[in-house]
Amino acid sequence: QLQLAESGGGLVQAGGSLKLSCVASGRYSSRNAMAWFRQAPGKEREFVAAISYDNGNTYYADSVKGRFTVSRDNAKATVYLQMNNLKSDDTAVYYCAADPKYRDYGPLRPPPKALADFDPWGQGTQVTVSS
Repeated sequence: QLQLAESGGGLVQAGGSLKLSCVASGRYSSRNAMAWFRQAPGKEREFVAAISYDNGNTYYADSVKGRFTVSRDNAKATVYLQMNNLKSDDTAVYYCAADPKYRDYGPLRPPPKALADFDPWGQGTQVTVSS
């Protein structure tokens, strides 16, 4: 069974940077597109970014475009989220998740945004941005 584990969260001042990692383990026989979501206190979990397995296509929420970069190293079964110019609104628990249906996204098949379209999920890593 595929398992995901996030790391790299922490406390950072506004304007600073963090790099999150998501390592896949277990039965990594399926080559999935992957996504990052986040959940701030009192708010619903929301889409942050997604990346295809083969073609490297990336997608971002408007709120993080130009500041966050998603990447992956398939040889290491790891997906990354580089977060720059962090703001207090970025404070949240960040989760990575696998898309069980699709390997790649593209213009005709953009990434889904619903939580139910992703499985499994990691346990999350806390990111706190102090102003």
